[in-house]
Amino acid sequence: MLFNSYIFIFLFLPLTLAGWYELNRIKAYRLAEVFLCGMSLWFYGWFNVSYLALILFSILANHLVSLFFHKGITGRRMTLALGLAVNLGLLFYFKYYDFFISNVNAVFKTDFNLKHILLPLGISFFTFQQLSYIIDRSRGEAAHYDLIDYMSYVTFFPQLIAGPIVLHTEFMPQFKDLTRRRFDPDMAYEGVVSFVLGLGKKVLLADTLAHIVNHGFDNYLMLDSTTSIAVMTAYFLELYFDFSGYSDMAIGLGLMFGIRLPLNFDSPYKSSSLKELWTRWHMTLTRFMTKYVYIPLGGSRKGKVRTLINVFIVFVLSGLWHGAAWTYVVWGIATGLIVVWDNISPVKLPKRIGIILTDITFGLLLIPFRSKDLGIAGHMFANLIKGYTGNLPRFATEVMTMPELYVPLQIVERLMPGKNAPFCIAVLLMLLILGLIIIACPNAAHIRTECRNRKYLPVCLALVFAYSIISLSQVSTFIYFNF
Repeated sequence: MLFNSYIFIFLFLPLTLAGWYELNRIKAYRLAEVFLCGMSLWFYGWFNVSYLALILFSILANHLVSLFFHKGITGRRMTLALGLAVNLGLLFYFKYYDFFISNVNAVFKTDFNLKHILLPLGISFFTFQQLSYIIDRSRGEAAHYDLIDYMSYVTFFPQLIAGPIVLHTEFMPQFKDLTRRRFDPDMAYEGVVSFVLGLGKKVLLADTLAHIVNHGFDNYLMLDSTTSIAVMTAYFLELYFDFSGYSDMAIGLGLMFGIRLPLNFDSPYKSSSLKELWTRWHMTLTRFMTKYVYIPLGGSRKGKVRTLINVFIVFVLSGLWHGAAWTYVVWGIATGLIVVWDNISPVKLPKRIGIILTDITFGLLLIPFRSKDLGIAGHMFANLIKGYTGNLPRFATEVMTMPELYVPLQIVERLMPGKNAPFCIAVLLMLLILGLIIIACPNAAHIRTECRNRKYLPVCLALVFAYSIISLSQVSTFIYFNF
């Protein structure tokens, strides 16, 4: 089930909110937890019922590992090893098995069969979430929760599919606080603000920009420098609006249920270095990598060289986390090298110049991130120096012939025959410029906290919501569902 769908907005969400608050109102607290777990599993199983078996197995296995810690059934190290094996084993089988076997076949000239396993939605997110819990259990930093509480933590539907990656220390104290189970109008309003802003980012901006990106990467051989820059800029914007939009909606939904989820984006495109950008982009993944990979490797405690090696390792693993393909490995290596350079470079640029160079660098790094293979990535880089060959009018006309522009295009054709191409170029440029302007504005977290009492905000939200609902006829999944 998608946040940006009619069934979620008009059926699932109202039913879940009503059931949650009514059961808590009559003090049926345990039943309320079971109800929320059931609704969250319905939400997850909507995509594919077979996914339910996987997530339930993962939850039960991790809960059993936690019980081993609680009862002291095996040694602490042995139990931790078991927990790591369960989580990383499932992740490897479903996400990396075919990638591993295909490379073994290529290197050793073998012929092992690929399984062509369909990647279960959200497996990277709920696996990392449970890994954090198991590791904290091994350190004595987490309590053992009963099965319903633990299942509530893992399956809480707002963050189940694409994060934020929530730690038990953030979720459980709020979830068990009965005062938060009474409907709070202020939190609910804050949640609606965040949800609507996220919905607008996804439906009105990301999905529109996706027309440009998909067409460009599908027809990469036909692009010239100008159109390649347009495609790169569109993906630079689409990825941010898509993923930050999901995070805003997830945070908003959490607030509607009295739970504050962690911030996942903090205006990353306003960063003056790639190192800074990664403290503001997908912040909960960065936090996970820092706490459970970088620090155990030694962090910054073992000298400058070892620190830089640890940083590099973290980014290579981050690349692999995003997907089982060499494009992600190359992206992780390149990003890691640049962040290492940021750590040792003596050059300090003025902030505005740093922001511009950082955004350009990040945009270039996204070429292999988006490409299906390294060959396509190479073509896209080559296109940047191809020069202008006159493809922009045709490209703009092709990508701007979307349903929302049907009527304006018909009007232009009737009033000014043959002028659709200039109109489409203007719309394309306006869309890219609008995206850049919105990025420069206050983010959703600022709006929902600092601007919530502005009189114009409800009107703006109503317009964004109405336009988004009208545009839901072309429902699309979120980019990070693929990771």
